[in-house]
Amino acid sequence: MTSHGTKRKCSNEPSSSSTKRPTKSSQELRTDLIMKQTKDVIKKIQKNIAVQDSTDLKTYIIEQISKMDIMNKSNKNRKKVTIGIFGRSGEGKSSLLNAVLGERYLLPSGSSGACTAITTQVEANLIDSNYTAEIEFISKEEWDRQLKDLLSDLSDKTEDKNDDMIKIAIEKITALYGAGKFKKTLEELKKDAKSAEIDKLLLMKKKTISNTNNFAEEISQYIQHSRSNPGKWYWPIVKSVAIKIPNPLLEHIVFVDIPGTGDCNKTRDSLWKSKLGECSAVWIISAINRAATDEDPWEISKHCVYYMTQAGECKSINFILTKTDDIDPEEYIRNEWPSEEEKPDKDLKTACIRKRNICSKETVRESFENSKLKKKMTLNIFTVSTRAFFDKTLCLEHSDTEIPKLQDVLKNLNHSINKDLARDYVNEAKGILSLIESVQSETGNMTEVHKKFEQNLSKALERLGWQFDMLRCVLEKCLSDGVEESENLCLTSACSIISPNLPHGKGGFHKILKALCKNDGYHWSNAWSTDLDLNMNLAQHMHKNIEEEFDSIFPVHCKTGKSVQEQIEKFSIIQSDTEPPRASIFYHINNFIKREEIKLKMRLKREVVERKKEIFLSISNTIKDAMVPYYEKAANFQGTGSMKKMQNTLTEGIENLKHDMFKQAKAEVIQKFRDLEQYIKDDLESGLQRSILLLSETGKIKLDVLEDIKELEKLLQQLSD
Repeated sequence: MTSHGTKRKCSNEPSSSSTKRPTKSSQELRTDLIMKQTKDVIKKIQKNIAVQDSTDLKTYIIEQISKMDIMNKSNKNRKKVTIGIFGRSGEGKSSLLNAVLGERYLLPSGSSGACTAITTQVEANLIDSNYTAEIEFISKEEWDRQLKDLLSDLSDKTEDKNDDMIKIAIEKITALYGAGKFKKTLEELKKDAKSAEIDKLLLMKKKTISNTNNFAEEISQYIQHSRSNPGKWYWPIVKSVAIKIPNPLLEHIVFVDIPGTGDCNKTRDSLWKSKLGECSAVWIISAINRAATDEDPWEISKHCVYYMTQAGECKSINFILTKTDDIDPEEYIRNEWPSEEEKPDKDLKTACIRKRNICSKETVRESFENSKLKKKMTLNIFTVSTRAFFDKTLCLEHSDTEIPKLQDVLKNLNHSINKDLARDYVNEAKGILSLIESVQSETGNMTEVHKKFEQNLSKALERLGWQFDMLRCVLEKCLSDGVEESENLCLTSACSIISPNLPHGKGGFHKILKALCKNDGYHWSNAWSTDLDLNMNLAQHMHKNIEEEFDSIFPVHCKTGKSVQEQIEKFSIIQSDTEPPRASIFYHINNFIKREEIKLKMRLKREVVERKKEIFLSISNTIKDAMVPYYEKAANFQGTGSMKKMQNTLTEGIENLKHDMFKQAKAEVIQKFRDLEQYIKDDLESGLQRSILLLSETGKIKLDVLEDIKELEKLLQQLSD
């Protein structure tokens, strides 16, 4: 490995067949120029303010300018946009991400049975030209427990054994220890030469790879699931992988490749759910030849919808149909080409690809229109060929691959964020200058102005309290209905998971149930292609009863007239119906107060998004916490009759808890909602009181900034244009 920071041509850097790195557009250059002009104004103010007499106001202004400088350099105050990518193995997720980023061999793709097995995060390294990857491992204790469970699954010789879990056990042990090692005992594996290497990695907790000559190959050992080279893959002990690459398309964007679940692992289950909750958009990947019949993408969406919306912030779905170049033109024309249309006489394959792309998009859109997702988010559909994008000898035009369209999505998103950042920066500068201008007069009596702001603040907080009281009453009514319904129907609902009517050939349910109990009520079954979540099952009646009102109070992407976000937006202590003349000192006072309000509101809106996730998940989390003793008890049963004992234990737990568990879940939601209300009111009150107090320091700063304010207003107008 070369030293960190050494520039090299690594195997994953774009080859000659890759796209050129994007250059800045004229709009982006203009935004950069506006930022530079604003910084010049701030530097001048910073220089002039330094010679003023020392006061609390001077200290505050210097502090705010310093914060602006830090914000501009790091942008850490702004949360990056997270895009989740998921779909079935072999559908081309990794290849798609490689193509969009112009990094042909960055992530391992599904050749020779290989696929990404770990939640992998890809983001920008905008500091230097290094490629880095940070691998985080699960704990040694967790792996020791897993290994015992895997060997226990393998030792099951009963007719009712679970082939799905046996397959997982063989894959994990073979990947780590080598071919045939799944036949070894625990003691033999611990003595194996590979065991010391595994323990060393687990004790490291994290490993960083940076700028090796074979970067892609080296990281593939930790994220790839392949049957070749057994004993060379470490994905079973990896929690997550974070990759940073020098790519401007990722400036404000983080991609999370979510492989889905498939093993009894609390850590990974918790990780992918939390990552999905961070996604502002998801890209669902499906091979185009399955678009008309494939129900998996919609099942994925159905399975994840709570984590994307009520417990998340997802606004849109990009449905991406891959492998569009994989087509037999003669077969397509024979089976799919409408009889009334003439067979194309040239570019036959391209014509068939384009025709199938159009039909497939229509099919997907029809499915979306008939789904519940339509009410919650927007849909965009793309038909892509990653192979044709990189291989110019294939028949498709560059635009037909639609990879450039996806790249434009990222470019436009980055540009929009940069524009917002520039607008915030200029407005922040204008707010500081407005404060300076507001305190110029030594003789003006501002007592009445301050008193009026204090009164307005008190009234605005009171009105906000009324709004929260109404919202809370609505939630309480819905939750009460949900509690009553849950108490009456919880046992019947839970039977679908605890004691399902098993289809023919789906044996080994006792192993699945044990895995669910070990994982505190959740298990994803690869063999059944479904998720089993007893906690969400028990919460379903409460979720159903609050869903409509919850979506109105905490919408993801639209106005409802009564959302918490809208109540915050309406809040203001500036009550004047008319705008003061620009020459008036009150114009500058209002400008300063407006900017202070905007800063507070932006911060509070971000907090609302995070807290609404906690509020929604508190129902299932409260149920899970109550059920944990019964899960632990059930998981310990072994031998003959263990499945019946597990079922009875879980049923007994639900029966014993139902009268209190759902009421407690309701109480948790209401308490978290009250906490959110108090947080918002306290933050608004303390922040604006400080702003009002700053205005009282009249005459303590002598600085003419009127022309600078006019210049900043022109820059804001340019951003709007």
